[in-house]
Amino acid sequence: MTQTIASVIIFIIVFVVIMSDKVHRAVAATAGAVILFLTGILTVESCIQYIDFNTIGVLVGMMLFVAVVKRSGIFEYIAVRSARISKGNPWYIMMTYMVFTAVLSAFLDNVTTVLLISPMTLSITRILKLDPVPFFMTQIFASNIGGTATLIGDPPNIMIGSRAGLTFMDFVKVDAPVNVIILIATIIGFYFIYRRRLAVEPGAMQEIMQWNEKEAIKDLALIRKSAVMSVLVIVGFILHGSLHLEPAVIALTAASVMMLIGRQNAEAIIADVEWPTLIFFIGLFIVIGGMVETGVIDWMAHMLIGFTQGNTVTAMLIILWFSAVFSSILDNIPFVATMIPLILTMGEAGMNITPLWWALSLGACLGGNGTLIGASANVVLAGISGRNGHPITFMNYLKVGYPVMVVSIAIATAYLLILYA
Repeated sequence: MTQTIASVIIFIIVFVVIMSDKVHRAVAATAGAVILFLTGILTVESCIQYIDFNTIGVLVGMMLFVAVVKRSGIFEYIAVRSARISKGNPWYIMMTYMVFTAVLSAFLDNVTTVLLISPMTLSITRILKLDPVPFFMTQIFASNIGGTATLIGDPPNIMIGSRAGLTFMDFVKVDAPVNVIILIATIIGFYFIYRRRLAVEPGAMQEIMQWNEKEAIKDLALIRKSAVMSVLVIVGFILHGSLHLEPAVIALTAASVMMLIGRQNAEAIIADVEWPTLIFFIGLFIVIGGMVETGVIDWMAHMLIGFTQGNTVTAMLIILWFSAVFSSILDNIPFVATMIPLILTMGEAGMNITPLWWALSLGACLGGNGTLIGASANVVLAGISGRNGHPITFMNYLKVGYPVMVVSIAIATAYLLILYA
């Protein structure tokens, strides 16, 4: 009983410290894991079973892969090309960048995506003499929506797919269709919200047309290699279930090949990996494992089953909306890490948990659009906007973000009810 209480206290303290931002989240999670060792709740050997190495492998592999590919200039090339295709029309540029951001976020980390697209957004809005805030806002929403659509688009999906045994194509079949609908609804909504703020002079539009996308290319040979490898990576993820290969194997293989043929500075590429994020994941898995070890997660699962009277649809809707609200104000990764063993335990008790995985995925990922601190991409783009003289305040974001999140979850609710009710 003492160890059970201790595991809960350690989890709560780690969670509160992460929420406070007073201590780096990687330090907080690692400290929690160490305390579990010191109190004897877990041994070094026993904690290994709670670390999801498939999730860690996918993250490492994709981070290394993107670190090589982005040095080619391919992302900047696509951004300039899309602006020219839009013929300098600000609304078309905004819409094109939303789609571009969503598609990229389906295959890359959301933060990486917004870091790639933000410099071009600033350049375009300066020429057009427009406030970049509406563009950044739409890109935040698009990145979180796009990231929800695939197995590798958002860390929570990687975690869910790994533990639930869901393949890349499972996410494409279930999550992607509703996220396309949500993206279209969001684009239509923003047309009415921002169209009056996008008036520009014809001369400024012509200046965009004079841009040469070829100047964005840094390494043509690397672009060609990147294009081929990107196609192979996508095919690998699509077929990994049939090939009986874990997504981590696909990601790490792609990263290894890309580093070999890319001929970039290996130390610089490795330095680009978000090591603090990976350490945070490992520590967090162990902290959650402490509650699994002491039976806390099992107790919570049976409480939820009792509350819903074993009704899968009721549990699905509770998880969807609770995940969305929770993830709009706090990091969705600790929440998803806590919910995964809970759902697995509900499955062991006889409940059909397939709908619960999709509710968790959609709720946690789309919930990030609710507030300025709901997802890492939100914070990063708000910081870039502020440093360039265009601050995005918490309340100004909330006025737009929360309605977008609620509409998104409402659409997801209708979609899941059609599939599983």
